[in-house]
Amino acid sequence: MIPDYQTLMLPVLRAAADGETRVADVAERIADDLALTSEQRDELLPSGRQRVLHNRIHWAKFYMSKAGLISSPVRGRFIATDKGKALLATAPERIDVALLMREPEFREFYRNEGSAIEEEGVTAVTTPLNTTPEEQIDAAHTALAAALRDELLERILSNSPTFFEQLIVDLLVSMGYGGSHKNAAAQLGRTGDGGVDGIVNEDRLGLDRIYVQAKRYAPGNPVGRPDANGFVGSLVGLGATKGVFVTTSTFSQPARDYVKHLAQRVILIDGQELTDLMIEHDVGVRGYRTVEFKRLDEDFFSEE
Repeated sequence: MIPDYQTLMLPVLRAAADGETRVADVAERIADDLALTSEQRDELLPSGRQRVLHNRIHWAKFYMSKAGLISSPVRGRFIATDKGKALLATAPERIDVALLMREPEFREFYRNEGSAIEEEGVTAVTTPLNTTPEEQIDAAHTALAAALRDELLERILSNSPTFFEQLIVDLLVSMGYGGSHKNAAAQLGRTGDGGVDGIVNEDRLGLDRIYVQAKRYAPGNPVGRPDANGFVGSLVGLGATKGVFVTTSTFSQPARDYVKHLAQRVILIDGQELTDLMIEHDVGVRGYRTVEFKRLDEDFFSEE
């Protein structure tokens, strides 16, 4: 029997502690250790798109990365962090979500994703025993979206600044700005102004323009007020009234407070908002599975 993703956390972390590795390599190692049959190794999800074992290892890795136990130095590979190795040194019998909840960063992530509740100061993880099937579906959808946002940011940061500029072009055009891709691309990244990376038309006729600043910062490196102030200064110098500042990280609170009371209209889009917009407008993502749920038709059974 293939273990659930929480049971797999400990062996996955042990494998990652031995050095940089991949999901496929860890899956082979765990399958050997558990003496899984060839049928179990090749068992697919109902969608038929991924092996069950690989999928569960992916989720084990993803949750442990949110607790700071695992990091991904390059795309497609991962390794145990010092924190992860320190946990292994305590010889835990099991690693699961309840244990990960001891880490503040994971607790914050899990709470934000709607998968934990607070009762009398104690975080309680929801389970199928205390949630309805519809709530479980919503929780699963939320978890999938969180993982997708994380993967999107990882891929953006692993690509070039030119790719990031093109991504913003694609997103703005998909949202209805900039006219065509050709027109938007002709503007973005070509202003030469120190505080502005590009200009796009607000509408297809070009009746108004939006100035864009893009900073590809790593997580944990927020955009501060000086950067926001520099962007606004450039808008003033250009006589512009509208600007969009996009970053892959976050904005500091002073930066957000600064843009609230300006004569110019400045929108700040951080990494989470960027990936949410990408998902909403199908930029860099695509649908891969649709599940239809049906309800009883009360009108059909009504004899009145």
